Amino acid sequence: MVMSKRVWRVLSMMAVGVVLAGCQTQPQKVAPKNPASGVESVAADKGRLQLDLPDAWGGDVRCGASGCLLAAVEHEKNTVVVHRLDKNRTSRLLSKFSVPYHPDSAVWLEDDILAAAVEDGATVDIFRLVDEKLVKLQGVGLAFGPRDVTLIQAGAGRYRLLATPYSGNKVAWIDLLDGVGGAAKVTPAAWCKSPWHPAKVSQLPKMSGGGVVVACLDDKRVVAVPDSDPMATPTVLATFNAIPRRVAPSPSGRWLYVGLETGSRNARIDMQTGELQWIAASPNGSVSVVALSDDLVLWGEDSRLIMQRLDAQGAVLESGELPASGFSTDLQVLDVDGDGVLDAVVLNSAGTKSDVIYGPLWERALQRPVVKK
Repeated sequence: MVMSKRVWRVLSMMAVGVVLAGCQTQPQKVAPKNPASGVESVAADKGRLQLDLPDAWGGDVRCGASGCLLAAVEHEKNTVVVHRLDKNRTSRLLSKFSVPYHPDSAVWLEDDILAAAVEDGATVDIFRLVDEKLVKLQGVGLAFGPRDVTLIQAGAGRYRLLATPYSGNKVAWIDLLDGVGGAAKVTPAAWCKSPWHPAKVSQLPKMSGGGVVVACLDDKRVVAVPDSDPMATPTVLATFNAIPRRVAPSPSGRWLYVGLETGSRNARIDMQTGELQWIAASPNGSVSVVALSDDLVLWGEDSRLIMQRLDAQGAVLESGELPASGFSTDLQVLDVDGDGVLDAVVLNSAGTKSDVIYGPLWERALQRPVVKK
């Protein structure tokens, strides 16, 4: 079923699990530019920082030599942006760069190099941050419009990226062998229908070593390829009646958590045995997930995050919630303010604001009992 972006955004705000078939609005070409800005945001209660970051379909925080920098996309504004997240719980917009119609995700390759997936033109664009301004180095052409770009390997000036499609079953391995700006080798492969949001894992069930796993929206399954043979036919780890939106490994690699858009339950896969466990969830389901430990997990929903502590069988022992500013499409947990406590960065794909929620997350969540929707 094909639907317009406006309809999808309305349904997203209602947290209805709808498979997205593609972008249908007429593309509008925008000439690349690189305006700088010094706009600063401050956490009103020092517990949550709201970023002026609308329709953030994807992004990545990297804490390095220049502090913690958030690279993200403003989907409807056709821009790639970088925000600095300071230790005093403030933020500042460093740079914006206009790209063709609808960027969908961004990822850091190094402290000053990032890649962005851009639907129109079917490219993964590579940027360098120079004097706090984004400079485009190259665009790597693909045979499809990408939804995600994921960093798989980096070292010695070489990078391997994985681009996955907005729709369809084609993926592309991108090898930058001579550093960014040099020639790129693109190797296509066929996986499953709409493989969104790949994740690296340290182990795969009944296999030696790790690999890459992904939730397939249209096929309603989770598949994996091993590091030892990334061009292999993907192995199916689990199938579902509901739409699997996102997967995330626990820190030890023992569990792979699966966010399901509908059906009042999520799931996790034992990455040693392949066993599937069901986890009680909200009726409207989850669209993002990150695990803080093997049995402590954070789910993204419409306008809130749900945090759960589980037992060995996946039953919920305790739960709480945290408010979010929109449709919580992308989650990342790391120590943003340097206090030794994990914080949550929440990118909202259908809203004008995105969030940094400062820890301790579990203690904050328990202060707000879960309200059933």
